[in-house]
Amino acid sequence: MYTASTAFLEALTASGVEYLFSNFGSDHPGLVEALAEAKVSGRKVPKVITCPNEMVALTAAQGYAQVTGRAQAVVVHVECGTQSLAGAVHNVSKGRVPVLIFAGSSPYTQFGELKGSRNEFIQWIQDVHDQRGLVRGYMRYDAELRTGRNIKQMTWRAMQFAHSDPKGPVYLMGAREVMEEEVPRVEQDVADWAPIAPAALPPEAVHALLSDLAGAHRPLIVTSYLGRNTRAVAELQRLTGPLGIGVLESVPNAVNLPHDDPMYQGCQWNEPRQNPRLAEADVVVVIDSDVPWIPSISRPRSDAKIWHIDVDPLKQDMPLWSIPARRVFRAHAETALAQLNAGLDRVPLDRARIEERRAHFAARHAERKAAVAAAEAKPSGDVLTAEYVTACVRAHVDSDTIVLNEGITNYPVVVNHIAPTRAGQMLNSGGGNLGWTGGAAIGAKLAEPGKTVIALTGDGSYMFSQPSTVHWMARQYRTPFLQVVFNNRGWRAPRYSTLAVHPSGHASRSDDIGVAFDPPPDYSEIAHAAGGAYARKVRHPDEVEEAVAAAMHAVKIEGRAAVLDVWLPHLMDG
Repeated sequence: MYTASTAFLEALTASGVEYLFSNFGSDHPGLVEALAEAKVSGRKVPKVITCPNEMVALTAAQGYAQVTGRAQAVVVHVECGTQSLAGAVHNVSKGRVPVLIFAGSSPYTQFGELKGSRNEFIQWIQDVHDQRGLVRGYMRYDAELRTGRNIKQMTWRAMQFAHSDPKGPVYLMGAREVMEEEVPRVEQDVADWAPIAPAALPPEAVHALLSDLAGAHRPLIVTSYLGRNTRAVAELQRLTGPLGIGVLESVPNAVNLPHDDPMYQGCQWNEPRQNPRLAEADVVVVIDSDVPWIPSISRPRSDAKIWHIDVDPLKQDMPLWSIPARRVFRAHAETALAQLNAGLDRVPLDRARIEERRAHFAARHAERKAAVAAAEAKPSGDVLTAEYVTACVRAHVDSDTIVLNEGITNYPVVVNHIAPTRAGQMLNSGGGNLGWTGGAAIGAKLAEPGKTVIALTGDGSYMFSQPSTVHWMARQYRTPFLQVVFNNRGWRAPRYSTLAVHPSGHASRSDDIGVAFDPPPDYSEIAHAAGGAYARKVRHPDEVEEAVAAAMHAVKIEGRAAVLDVWLPHLMDG
């Protein structure tokens, strides 16, 4: 029997989907049957990864796609499972991560008119007016499958949206009757649904931008996620080194330039001060950034020439957004940078000017490197620092390591002290919803089984990540990773936000503002109980190096996950 569910699985397989991150429900009997039939017949279909929590399913699919660039599929149960995807929907949307989400829906017949008709009480309760509307604001495409006869075309159209710039999630839903429908085989070629080709700069803009860069005194490129495409990083290096252009990362969620490149000028986050590199720049090129600066605190000088290049320069999903750019282009970063590199020999260059710029940025790079090294020194007392802990982790990072950063108030610490030296070596969620690292670590490990995955996370984001589900899955699917929890006994970010607005208010003098978890849960033991992880608390500087080494042994040699619960100063103390 060839059903719509069988055709759907064939469409996913042809699209390159290797995994179904699944939380099955009463709306999926057709899909479950088709998977079982494929197993018996030996037909290739995506492998099912059972996910007891839907948000973890989506974060795992996100981690896989972030490493490979290929969308995977998430299967959830009607509108309840759709809502349980939670803030992970925000992350895949804001992070421009391709993923296909499929949800069943309540049957639309109730007297047995069609196979799959309602036969359980819950199917009346779960029938809602606009299931797709729950996530429509975050999707690149959403549709209802109304017949199995065009299910391949609908699936491939959805994947075409997911993989076209700006990439992102897509959502399909189908009732039981549709997914049970017997249909004729449709022989079509997935290649007929190719993603949109990358957009390029117009030729005039290439020459004009190169001329501005060549003639500038302090040219600067600002980027946040150019490095999601590792090939763009190579093109950026080809441009910035020969021309002596500084590169500043703003809220980086990828490795945009290796940190050992002398043109690398550091990163900026929420620091309450003007960034000096931004202040001195007379030509600023913003490439792939949602927040290139926070204008109330730090911004370019008023006479700076600002160029803006992005596949979504209007930021169409952000109601409030603007930068004072006079030249704005919808273009693909790798493509635009390759055009600029190809046009270099047609622009006159002042070699003395370029050498002076290169020396200037190299000197600032060296100063920054020295300051970072000083900050990560081993503490002389009994109190741990995030900088020292991160530096100890870095000692175990090699070319076969992927680092996931969800440090929250320690985001910049992780970036600065992991100091990645190759494209693709470090990632974060790309969005603002917490709890990404756990599922993302599983997805990254499935994508690159030969690599070591290390996740650094705050204690609040660790709890958001559904650690009991994460560590059950890590053991079940043999995806061990090291998770370091920066434990400051609460949410430090809301405290910082309050102090930034009310520095001398009542909250600044209070020792309890409702953001502490003290005493905290035993974070590492949660992972041990759920998935047999190596579990350890770390409270003293003398314990860190040995604890990290033991945890890495558990991950690499024993093949099990490890969680280090690292106690930093209390959030109310700093």
